[in-house]
Amino acid sequence: MKAKTKRLFFVSFGLALLGGAVALALVALQDTVTFFFTPSQAAERSIPAGQRVRLGGLVEEKSIRKLADGVTIEFRVTDRSKAVTVRYKGVLPDLFREKQGVVVVQGAFQPDRTFVATTVLAKHDENYVPKELADELKKQGLWQHDKSKPAGK
Repeated sequence: MKAKTKRLFFVSFGLALLGGAVALALVALQDTVTFFFTPSQAAERSIPAGQRVRLGGLVEEKSIRKLADGVTIEFRVTDRSKAVTVRYKGVLPDLFREKQGVVVVQGAFQPDRTFVATTVLAKHDENYVPKELADELKKQGLWQHDKSKPAGK
C-alpha cells in the first residue's frame, strides 16, 4: 500500500470515528435538552404530551388553588395572551404568588394539555426574565422593567 493510500485510509477512519462519537453525544444529550416556551408559543407548536419543556410567564390572578389531596397546587401561567394550567406537587418557592413577574416551570404537558411541573422557579423581578419571555411581553406592551410604569399601560 502506498503512503498516500495509507494516509487517506487513516484520515477516513478518523473522520468516521469522530462522526460516530458526535452522533453518540447527540443521542445522549437529547434527553437532557429542555426547550423554553411561553404559553402562546406552546399553544402554537402543539408540543407532544410527555416531552419535557420549560414554560414561563406570569401567575394568573386568582388562579392558585390547592387540590383535595392537600399537597398538589394548581395555578395558571399566562403571557397575557394564552394561559396554561399547571399542577405541581411539592413546596412552592417563597417568592411564588399571584401576578408574580416571572415564573418558570419545568415539566411536561399531559394529553389533556395541562402541564405537570417537576420544578417551579419564581424570580423576584423582571431583571431575571428569560429573553424569550421578555421579548413576548414587550411585543404585547406588557413589559414592566421600568417600575414607574404600570403593566399594560
